[in-house]
Amino acid sequence: MRLAVITSFLIFSSIEHAAAQNAYFKLGQQAYIDGNFKAAIRQLEKGCLIDSTNANALWMLGYSYYHSDNLAKSIATFTKEISITPNDASAYYYRALAKYRSGKGSQVLADKEKFLLGAIVDFTKAITLSPSDAKIASFYQNRAIAYRDYGVFKLETAGKQFDRTRGLNSLRAAMGDLQKVLDSDPGRSDIASIMEFTKDKLSTSTVSTLHH
Repeated sequence: MRLAVITSFLIFSSIEHAAAQNAYFKLGQQAYIDGNFKAAIRQLEKGCLIDSTNANALWMLGYSYYHSDNLAKSIATFTKEISITPNDASAYYYRALAKYRSGKGSQVLADKEKFLLGAIVDFTKAITLSPSDAKIASFYQNRAIAYRDYGVFKLETAGKQFDRTRGLNSLRAAMGDLQKVLDSDPGRSDIASIMEFTKDKLSTSTVSTLHH
């Protein structure tokens, strides 16, 4: 009798938890759809406390953190989501964006390098997982910008972060990605401008290397 009562209580508690999680998820999803990311975060955080394995909730939470400029939590949340759905190209893509912005904003050279490299790795993973994605041009464009900024960082930073070879190789990789975007859409004047800057930087740095 006692066991039956305990079992009934556990089932009832489980149903209650599921209902609560579902309510938070629905409220968070609606706020996410509405673009109210602060409200989405409040609801989805509560839902994920009850069920930390809901990949959809984690994805929306990571995205909402990103658009609320909470980059550290966005990276951590997408990392959890990736551990559940390791082939989710979009999760790698947005984690890469969060890492890139973290790197750009960091004043600590070691952190800047870590985040810029991490962004490149995640963009590459997204491209590998979904080479025919509708947003593939954005994947290449953003990886190109990360390559460019990493290349400039390696060429212009003094001390142990300076590495001319890696800097030049990164700029060349950026050129390759930018060309892919232009091949798919030749009218992209913004991409042509980025390519011109990257080409000039590569040319100047190569000449500097020859003079040394």
